[in-house]
Amino acid sequence: MKIRESGMPEQEMWERFFDPRSILLTLGMTSQTGDVAEFGCGYGTFTLPAAQIIKGTIFAIDIEPDLISVVGDKARKQHLNNINPVLQDFMTDGSGLPDESVDYVMLFNILHLDNPAVLLAEAWRILKQGGIAGIIHWNHDPFTPRGPSLAIRPKPEDCMQWAQSAGFHNPIRYDLKPYHYGITFVK
Repeated sequence: MKIRESGMPEQEMWERFFDPRSILLTLGMTSQTGDVAEFGCGYGTFTLPAAQIIKGTIFAIDIEPDLISVVGDKARKQHLNNINPVLQDFMTDGSGLPDESVDYVMLFNILHLDNPAVLLAEAWRILKQGGIAGIIHWNHDPFTPRGPSLAIRPKPEDCMQWAQSAGFHNPIRYDLKPYHYGITFVK
């Protein structure tokens, strides 16, 4: 099940919106972070920098075969052996990962979907106790250059409420200038 269309731009434009390594470090990813699950890896904008930071494996999950292929090719070219691209409809079938098997879950620019509770419940299931869930989303601002329509774009307060309803706690909010916000939670 594909999530609602967010108007994702071409890769070159998309990657100009972020400093992925800086964002990942801000959101608590470190060299001591073990295995990571990324829901909706897209072009691998965050996948590859995450793989260079962590000591574990990153499971880069996406429903689009072309994007899984792109991420696999990039990983091979950069000799990153700790990226496992996973073609999976995680909204219908879950991630396919075992219970409490990862230390960090990345939910980046994805909570504009129809039922975020389903994805947050899956993130909760696979995250180890004490693990971190990192959320990024476009600011709820009509002047951002891209992003889902404001009608479906979640506000930080929405993300906090949904994540806390799923059982996550200790939210910390970050301003990821110029166009995004981030929130981390602990399981």
